[in-house]
Amino acid sequence: MTRESGPAMRAAIYWAPELADPLHAAGSAWLGRDAETGARLPQPPLPGIEEITADARGYGLHATLKPPFRPARGYPALREAVAGFAARQAPFDLPPLAVMDLKGFLALRETAPCPPLHALADAAVEALDAHRAPPEEAELARRRRAGLSPRQEALLARFGYPYVKEEWRFHLTLTRRLAPGEAAVLRPAAEAHFAGVADRPRRVESLCLFTQAGPGAPFLIAERFPLGG
Repeated sequence: MTRESGPAMRAAIYWAPELADPLHAAGSAWLGRDAETGARLPQPPLPGIEEITADARGYGLHATLKPPFRPARGYPALREAVAGFAARQAPFDLPPLAVMDLKGFLALRETAPCPPLHALADAAVEALDAHRAPPEEAELARRRRAGLSPRQEALLARFGYPYVKEEWRFHLTLTRRLAPGEAAVLRPAAEAHFAGVADRPRRVESLCLFTQAGPGAPFLIAERFPLGG
């Protein structure tokens, strides 16, 4: 479904499981929201789960290809560019996924190298960058507070985000950064929740254009575009 655009809208290019993939239902239930419909969902009965997943819930179940940005040329032009980009990309097999620790966060990550996946993310960052408005100074300052390496600083200046290209890591975020005691409880629970689902064979057959209506609003899947290269 196409979402209406506005001056405060942000967009992002993400991979998200197909609707028929059980990972869509399992991941949406874990986060407590379906990014396709916007519906809130009951979450597993775990201590603090609503707060622990709050940030990830706002973004929806996804893996980032091109990080959120303000469209420089409007939604229709962006949509046309994303559709054309997707049509030039070839589908490919995704390795089995597993719950892993990523710098203190829990995330679903690939269990084997997947060069086509990295190539897709690199291509999305480059090919669609003409549609990205420059980030505001406050956003740049917030990124720099994380303590960026010289390479990350260069990527921030070039693409508006420090964790692209060789700094990119495929992941579907499941929690905020956890304290050790929280991780001891949450990781086994997440592994059980995604057992038999995350590690299923699946193909990357489409990419998603997510949109956010304004600051603090949830990201929604505006449209899915099939890969057709």
